[in-house]
Amino acid sequence: MASGAVDAAAEGVAALGISGGGDDEWAQPSPALRRNLRLLSHDQVELAKMLLNEGQGHLFEHWPEPGVDDDRKKSFFDQVCRLHSSYPGGLASYIQNAKKLLADSKAGQNPYDGFTPSVPSGEVLTFGDDNFLSLEAAGVKEARNAAFVLVAGGLGERLGYKGIKVALPRETTTGKCFLQHYIESILALQEASCKLEGGCDTKIPFVIMTSDDTNALTIKLLESNSYFGMEPSQVKILKQEKVACLADNDARLALDPNDKYKIQTKPHGHGDVHSLLYSSGLLEQWKSTGRKWVLFFQDTNGLLFNAIPSALGVSATKGYNVNSLAVLRKAKEGIGGITKLTHVDGRTMVINVEYNQLDPLLRATGHPDGDANSETGYSPYPGNINQLILELGPYIEELKKTHGAISEFVNPNFVDQNSEYFILILFYFHHFLNLAYPNLFGTKSLEKKRYTDSTKTAFKSSARLECMMQDYPKTLPPTAKVGFTVMDTWLAYAPVKNNPEDAAKVPKGNPFHSATSGEMAIYRANSLILRKAGARIYDPVISTFNSQEVEVWPRITWSPRWGLTLKDVKQKVNGNSSVSQRSVLVINGENVIIDGLSLDGALIVNSVDEAEVKVTGHIENKGWPIRHIDYKDTLEKEETRIRGFKFEKVEQLEVNYTEPGKHCLSS
Repeated sequence: MASGAVDAAAEGVAALGISGGGDDEWAQPSPALRRNLRLLSHDQVELAKMLLNEGQGHLFEHWPEPGVDDDRKKSFFDQVCRLHSSYPGGLASYIQNAKKLLADSKAGQNPYDGFTPSVPSGEVLTFGDDNFLSLEAAGVKEARNAAFVLVAGGLGERLGYKGIKVALPRETTTGKCFLQHYIESILALQEASCKLEGGCDTKIPFVIMTSDDTNALTIKLLESNSYFGMEPSQVKILKQEKVACLADNDARLALDPNDKYKIQTKPHGHGDVHSLLYSSGLLEQWKSTGRKWVLFFQDTNGLLFNAIPSALGVSATKGYNVNSLAVLRKAKEGIGGITKLTHVDGRTMVINVEYNQLDPLLRATGHPDGDANSETGYSPYPGNINQLILELGPYIEELKKTHGAISEFVNPNFVDQNSEYFILILFYFHHFLNLAYPNLFGTKSLEKKRYTDSTKTAFKSSARLECMMQDYPKTLPPTAKVGFTVMDTWLAYAPVKNNPEDAAKVPKGNPFHSATSGEMAIYRANSLILRKAGARIYDPVISTFNSQEVEVWPRITWSPRWGLTLKDVKQKVNGNSSVSQRSVLVINGENVIIDGLSLDGALIVNSVDEAEVKVTGHIENKGWPIRHIDYKDTLEKEETRIRGFKFEKVEQLEVNYTEPGKHCLSS
């Protein structure tokens, strides 16, 4: 255990006001611990006092006499020190917060008591109009003043994929993984933004938040691919620590079922990114180099960079301190709604309200239809897609107050003597701003009828406190300028988070959010963008893969440097070009011009930056037919099985331009 961590832990325990003393009377409630005190260092003894003070004596009940498992006893305190030092306020604060949240849960308290929901104000963009093009241009200009933060703490197990999610192919036409696409997009923004200044040497910072599960694999993916063209110095890895699990409603810490000298831990949630950024010192570094914006995004939305330029343009032109990216949302769709909440005391906040809370909240506050579609066919509460743009200066000032601590919730899974059931309502808690928000927790419950047991003490499985990145605005003052930017779903949002079996169970008409739908959404978006640019793109056909009915558009993909914005695409698509439904078109090169192309097959164009390539004429070949794959077919790779299809690369025209100058490809 590093001495710095030990010292910090000891200081944190001392701040609790636990008396040190020279005797061991304080350990009397735990005889087993008392017998082993001589094995512990001074700092470990202080941690032991803190644990007993917080009602955690059960952790030592099984400890044998000194001389047995002594090294494991010391390693137990090494873990306690890590848990203590990695949580804002220390482990004692974690336990106290857990007790508060669990008590609220047991009492059926409602975190939104006293709040009335209303539709917030924000920007709704129309793809392709003059305003959209203007905002894209403004966003590209601002990009050199931005930093990007990717939260990537999860494995792909939920998808049926054993690797890290950012290593999963975004689409299988090129096989480029999500992380490669993200880095290439940031580099394209960096280059385009600098060109507007007549050239600059700005390097956009890129932070990746990892976890114990993903850290080593993420670093390996970067290093084995030369950081996908990004300078290694631009990339910073911040590893998230896990938090202690809770065994019961008294917030007793849970021991690992397989190791009685280890506390069970689980992820705390992607809200930890704020405290990690604060403690890393990166925010102040960015501010000193003129950065103005921090853009947060999650790991498997293959369309997100379609939305970044215009959304950043909105932040810059509207002066938003917080800009949540959003999409049109159907009422009761399984995605949180961005909502303005006004308290009876006059306080307001614009936050994400989870879909299973929004409907009962509306019904309880004078909206008998709850979350209902308006005359537009969509809910007036836009769908939050967990992409945030924060203005750096106000962000730093807020984190100085909170140290990056985000409101938490607990999802206890209670067991009753006669029945077992899930308690699914989320309950929130603020770490440091109780004085600022003294009435956030009320006494009435929106779903009180759901709680029928009288004890609510034992858990089916261990719980833990969690926090979410998008809950940052909850602690902001009313003067903060919080808004949102709504875009078409087809353009901006196609997350990959469900495995084939779960996706097949999605109610008809709702998005699958699977690897199948995520890839097909990329082809749809690119096809519609080319249509907007003037090309004739044939209509899709409907096909079913892994029991999911999807539209199959032409398999069109390009590198971010070719088509970063709609203006870029319009400048490179000329004449009466067309692409048939069965076609594959891959463009790898900045200066490829599509001019009068008629494609019916597969075409791959690769060119160096110094080459200008004109693609024209009729190109026809057998192409890449799609073959159905059973997701249970273990002869296929996981990344193929979870999609339910693969390309049979029968015939294609692939051309490579490695020399500078003007070139022409025609039939």
